[in-house]
Amino acid sequence: MANRIRPARGRTITRAVIAVTLAWLANAQSVHAQADLDRLMGLLAQRKHGHVTFVEQHFLALLDRPLESSGELLYDAPDRLEKRTLRPKPETLLLQQGELSAHRGHRTYILELRDYPQVVPLIDSLRATLAGDRAALEQVFEVEFDGALDRWTLLLRPKDPAVARSVTQIRIQGARDAIQLVAIQQADGDRSLLTIGPDVGP
Repeated sequence: MANRIRPARGRTITRAVIAVTLAWLANAQSVHAQADLDRLMGLLAQRKHGHVTFVEQHFLALLDRPLESSGELLYDAPDRLEKRTLRPKPETLLLQQGELSAHRGHRTYILELRDYPQVVPLIDSLRATLAGDRAALEQVFEVEFDGALDRWTLLLRPKDPAVARSVTQIRIQGARDAIQLVAIQQADGDRSLLTIGPDVGP
């Protein structure tokens, strides 16, 4: 004759079964997300060139309205990234072979990245994401993938505590091999939004 399970014990067993089931589902979702992340990186790696428009907004605690600029972004694999600001004032930032230069008017400045800790995470995140380089991305950030290839989000949190004191997280959104939005949250409460697209015609 089977032993009858007491109600209290039955509730304990039920909770245990639910906990195991939830853990299994969480693991399955994690495996699925990792597979989608691999596929996304593969798609991004296949795109060797990009030329798109952008609108950038900086939300600063000291200002009532965001600072806004717009222009064009150009990317050539593996590591050339150019940001041409057209409004409100012309300026070009060029990242190539690990060197960042700024062109304003007839002058060119070479910038030491270590002097701009708030800029480095954006550069690292964009460069690694555009190149589809998951290893490089995970070397600098804790990476969380959400969504599907047709509409995805990457949440990046800096691993380096020194960087995290400037930037707490970066959210990148896109569709397949196109990055559409980069949102940066700074530790002091300031934030920026970089809206990307559409493509610039030939």
